Amino acid sequence: MWLLTFYGLGNILGAGIYVLIGKVAGNAGMFAPVAFFVASLVAAFTALSYAELSARYPLSAGEAVYIQKGLNIRQLSVVVGLLIVLMGAVSAATIARGFVGYLHILIEIPDALAIILLIAALGLLACWGIVESVSFAALLTLIELFGLGLVLFVAGDSLVDIPVRLPELIPPADPLIWQGIFFGAFLAFYAFIGFEDMVNVAEEVRNPARNLPLAIILALIISTLLYAAVSLVAILTVSPEQLAASDAPLAEIYTVATGKQPIVLSLVSMFAVVNGALIQIIMGSRILYGMSRQGWLPRQFGDVWGRTRTPIMATSTTAALVLALALWLPLVTLAKSTSFLVLLIFSLINLSLLRIKRHDPHPEGIHVFPSWIPLVGIVFSLGLVSFQLVGV
Repeated sequence: MWLLTFYGLGNILGAGIYVLIGKVAGNAGMFAPVAFFVASLVAAFTALSYAELSARYPLSAGEAVYIQKGLNIRQLSVVVGLLIVLMGAVSAATIARGFVGYLHILIEIPDALAIILLIAALGLLACWGIVESVSFAALLTLIELFGLGLVLFVAGDSLVDIPVRLPELIPPADPLIWQGIFFGAFLAFYAFIGFEDMVNVAEEVRNPARNLPLAIILALIISTLLYAAVSLVAILTVSPEQLAASDAPLAEIYTVATGKQPIVLSLVSMFAVVNGALIQIIMGSRILYGMSRQGWLPRQFGDVWGRTRTPIMATSTTAALVLALALWLPLVTLAKSTSFLVLLIFSLINLSLLRIKRHDPHPEGIHVFPSWIPLVGIVFSLGLVSFQLVGV
């Protein structure tokens, strides 16, 4: 369970908090922590839905399976599964591009060569075995946590100012201010994406009916607490305008707090983006594998190599897709488009759980949540999507 929790944490934390906190502050200003809290609420209800569904159906290709079980529309299930693979591959490709920027701080190497070596290494690691790759991801997650802890350590003194500056942190009942907060929450939501990927390794989890729901909930709670602390320290140490203007906001906080160059934090950030790419490759391969096992894709994607017990064809295909995208696409911010699509998928997942509960309200040995949980998840997810559409 703890390996799975670290796997989820590594995906949730990933590169999101290392980059997006500045953009959130640019929209929400001093109320960035409120924006992160709103985003965590949107994520929390759907996370509980995922927790129940993962216990009911501990299968790879989680989202596609859940939608098929609840809505019984095979074409929709296949489209959603392939869409999630594509989003993961584009995200991993963008992360790989970001890795090159950090690598150039240490060594000059052609971009294409660095990307090929990185994706090849991560693809081989994912093929090696799930325990080995997830253990490596857990190690990288510890490094990510160290980076966030370092920021809290060097700038933590700013928290003593909270009693004095509390009026600055409480938003008034002003529609324009709340509009900025909700725009910030839409961006901040991207930083919470990742818990849903945990269900795609369900067939490689021991006692999934217990461990998957617990790991999902633990990963979300830990990441929410970390985001709350880091966002508070950020806006108390550096002005929102300065954070928004920086491409490396946590490094900016470190520099302001210590007056030193953020070399260590830059190295940590490099490991953070590597972790995000590795987990996306694992996730994409397991979705292809699971969809093949359901009969929705060619059976070759469901073949497992006897020595490593990993789906080699599915993993190689995912890594090749990431490599192609990384070599051809420029480095762009995908937070808004990814959040938009994921929120739509979350709405379908919550709707599927509602339908499943009607037919099978109390499965034996499974902890179930009240029906209002997925209902609120639908309202929150579609509400944030609608706000973004109206606000554009």
